[in-house]
Amino acid sequence: MKRRCHSPEQIIRKLRTVEQLLNQGQSVDNICRALEVSAPTNYRWQQLYRRMKATEAKRSKELELENTRLKRLLADAEIDIYSSVDEVG
Repeated sequence: MKRRCHSPEQIIRKLRTVEQLLNQGQSVDNICRALEVSAPTNYRWQQLYRRMKATEAKRSKELELENTRLKRLLADAEIDIYSSVDEVG
């Protein structure tokens, strides 16, 4: 299968489709094939996004990115502090 990135909105939309098709009696393998995702990916998405709405998932992703950016800024600031201490000492 071709590897692609899905937005949280797309993931939630596909999970809703999976639920609908399962209620109609289709198998998970057939559904995953139709949606072009693997069964393990579907399972992982269900664990992460099962009860979320699209806006909640989008906000969660934004917070993760912001957290990563802030951690990087903190690490850079600490490196600057330690490098300036080495120059003085």
